[in-house]
Amino acid sequence: MKYGMWLDEWFRNYIQPSSKIKTCERYSEIIEKHLKVKLGEYELDELTPLVLQRYVTELLRSGNIVTGKGLAANSVNGIITVIQNSLKLAYTLGELKEYTADKIKRPKTKEKEVSCFTLPEQKKIEQAVLTSKKPKLFGIVLCLYSGLRIGELLALEWSDIDFNKGTITVNKTCHDGRDENGKLCRITDTPKTTSSKRTIPIPRQLLPLLKEHKKKSNSQYVVSSDGHGITVRSYQRSFELLQKRLGIERKGFHSLRHTFATRALECGMDVKTLSEILGHKNATVTLNRYAHSMMEHKKEMMNKLGKIF
Repeated sequence: MKYGMWLDEWFRNYIQPSSKIKTCERYSEIIEKHLKVKLGEYELDELTPLVLQRYVTELLRSGNIVTGKGLAANSVNGIITVIQNSLKLAYTLGELKEYTADKIKRPKTKEKEVSCFTLPEQKKIEQAVLTSKKPKLFGIVLCLYSGLRIGELLALEWSDIDFNKGTITVNKTCHDGRDENGKLCRITDTPKTTSSKRTIPIPRQLLPLLKEHKKKSNSQYVVSSDGHGITVRSYQRSFELLQKRLGIERKGFHSLRHTFATRALECGMDVKTLSEILGHKNATVTLNRYAHSMMEHKKEMMNKLGKIF
């Protein structure tokens, strides 16, 4: 059987029925835009370790189908995962004589540098949002004090907030996709991982602001526009325009989450607690991602200790 044909069988019968929508979209794109184009005509048993490694090298050099430049290591590793998973099942089902895709040498990935707002920038953003005539921007402040991902924020409903207990329950997320007519739409799904399902305590100073925001809301969603949910790209664009208006160097929406984590560490929050609030798989992920922020906090603590001399 040719690899392209097997990919169709594998995706249709083993991925689509049991995977999240976003996972299916990502796998489908990898299959159609990368794997079928370069490896689709190979017989399954022709996909030797050397053939696959040469393909990986090609991806790193010129795998970007738009620019012709090399793909990032993270993107290449995503493609390798699809190759390995599809061939492993082909071997299990007897369609492949031997499974050797585990011999692929993966490119090393680097932890992305964390980009966050300075304290003066944060205060500038908060003031602009809280004095704005656009209620939808309140979600920006909510992210700064909860560490929510943008998909979690936009999927958040008033029923997910317990004002008596002062907590936010994260049980869904959303992302941009296409409907059956190819039109851009908002897709709501379960959270990114099991650990992403979590309960976050709301800072005391934020509760009255949140209650006031609810009084003015005409939607089931905490962040809405004209009573309707907002797409991820639309909200990202609103944040970009806000930064431009304030004269702040442009950063991605995820920087709000990084800013929350950095401020939490600066205030002395322990890593395990922060990890649970952020919905990370474990504290190691948090440690690796915010090592620089933690080092700055340690230096500050050591400098305070030095004042006794």
